[in-house]
Amino acid sequence: MSDITHPTIKGPSAPTSARELATPFTWCPPIQDGWFREISGMWPGQAMTLKVNQILHHEKSKYQDVLIFESSDHGTVLVLDNVIQCTERDEFAYQEMITHLAMNAHPNPKKVLVIGGGDGGVLREVVKHSTVESAILCDIDEAVIRLSKKYLPGMSIGFQHPNVSVHIGDGFQFLKERKEEFDIIITDSSDPEGPAESLFQKPYFELLYGALREGGVITTQGSENQWLHLSLIASLRKSCLEVFPKVEYAYTTIPTYPSGQIGFMVCCKDSARNVKEPLRSWSPEEEEKLCRYYNKEIHRASFVLPTFARTALR
Repeated sequence: MSDITHPTIKGPSAPTSARELATPFTWCPPIQDGWFREISGMWPGQAMTLKVNQILHHEKSKYQDVLIFESSDHGTVLVLDNVIQCTERDEFAYQEMITHLAMNAHPNPKKVLVIGGGDGGVLREVVKHSTVESAILCDIDEAVIRLSKKYLPGMSIGFQHPNVSVHIGDGFQFLKERKEEFDIIITDSSDPEGPAESLFQKPYFELLYGALREGGVITTQGSENQWLHLSLIASLRKSCLEVFPKVEYAYTTIPTYPSGQIGFMVCCKDSARNVKEPLRSWSPEEEEKLCRYYNKEIHRASFVLPTFARTALR
């Protein structure tokens, strides 16, 4: 995590320090007494809290509430609709895995599409692969892209790559207009409720299938984690299997996501492809240079599930 200083929001409507947050806070309800609280019915009976140093930005975009704050120990934090999307401290565990599980399960990925991912983290990982000739990001909310470029430069650096292009718009409509065009499609969405709910249903996976070239691979955020959402994961897997001949579930550990874990569906148009085994890999020296979490051993290990989850997902 880099040492980055940020401007603060000026004016009486926006608190700028934890001290100002010590009194009841109406400007941003999830923050009280200097702490951000992530509370949701998707993880009942538990909550994630992070100590706030200062609010960096808060706005209501056309689609969602966007909050960015500087935390005491996790760097800059991006929150959408009161749910943590990323922190500078641990974001790499998610970005690297959702990207490289797909990229390294393909023999020669040249054209890549990212749906969502407006913070730029997935793009940053995609362009680490020398095979990539084109990487397109499609996100419906320009505010996430704009604010990530300002407040999350370590993630949004991916936007600067010459092979990257950005489309602001609806992912569904974008996919409808693309047929057999991409080698890899990565869906970096928010949780399966509200605006992103449709990205976890069969019609979406049918569009993904149609937009992939022969042998193409997708990864998508896999309904949170095994400790909280086994029924959702099972339902998502069923929807994927109705479309793709090869479907596997993998996961990564990340402290600031609910229960410290999040999963991915990895699907391929080639029924004979073993996505659990990387077809391409970096040397150990390259892995240490390029990645902080992903390596070829953890690629394989991420598909190994505890017995209770393995049984539920049969």
